[in-house]
Amino acid sequence: MGALMQSLFGAIFIAELISGILGNGFIAVVNIMDSAKRRKISSVDQILTGLAISRFITFWFIIIITLVYIVCSDLLITKKVVKITTVSWTMFNHFNIWLATCLSIFYFLKIGNFSNSIFLHLKWRVNKMIPVTLLTSLVLLFVNIIATNIQVDTWFDGFKSNLSYNSSLDNSLQLIKITLFNNYIFTFIPLTVSLMTFLLLIASLWRHLKTMQLNAGESRHASTTAHIRALQTLTAFILLHVIVLLSFFVLISRFEILEQNMLLLYHHIIENVHPSVHSCVLILADNKLRQALLKVLWWLRGNSQNTQHLGS
Repeated sequence: MGALMQSLFGAIFIAELISGILGNGFIAVVNIMDSAKRRKISSVDQILTGLAISRFITFWFIIIITLVYIVCSDLLITKKVVKITTVSWTMFNHFNIWLATCLSIFYFLKIGNFSNSIFLHLKWRVNKMIPVTLLTSLVLLFVNIIATNIQVDTWFDGFKSNLSYNSSLDNSLQLIKITLFNNYIFTFIPLTVSLMTFLLLIASLWRHLKTMQLNAGESRHASTTAHIRALQTLTAFILLHVIVLLSFFVLISRFEILEQNMLLLYHHIIENVHPSVHSCVLILADNKLRQALLKVLWWLRGNSQNTQHLGS
């Protein structure tokens, strides 16, 4: 049963890597090609491209770390490498979550409809607000990196006298537990911001639908569609993040029970599910990306049929 579960977890892990690399790579390539063609790039495409590139790099970082672990796991136990790995992961995780949060803020300010003076002030300055939000989040990143380095130093001071392979692997799992908990603590702020934008968009849609009952028009229907698509994207983002958090708490509760390899695979799976699945949601929710995907699928289908005809 253990071997079967390990194989299943391994298959899910590989599927997430493939989906994440292809999905985020696709988003980045389509937006970059479109911006080169138009010689300009919209604000939402800037956020999407930045998010896709950040996630794309993250997936390749995971692949490299996994290969190093398989080939030479002892290398990952040195203090310098552990610090580089944990700090790099903290940075990738930070930009992934905050770029997605900026996307939520952008959708809310662009699509939301309120007469509040503060909202209107932010709406008019949305293109400036997104960079300011990212720059402000760097303060949290700085604090997170300091906390992570302190935890790594404490971990090495506590276990430096016990360097056998098995004990080192056990201790490395404990370090993963500590750093994961630390990172998830810092995700509550962007998650709260995304949840607030989600609830405010629902309120905006409700208000918009009430207005439509009095004055219907094509632009009103277009606004309804924009609200619904933005809410679908935000729902997927928040739901996936909640699933990851719940899975993390399950991992913590089963930490002493599951085998080491199972723990590592489970850890990678819950970390990868959000950026891999959310990228697919973003593709399906964006007209340009969805049309580009359909063209690629039709092209692949045509090539497959031509290959079959040549083979026969």
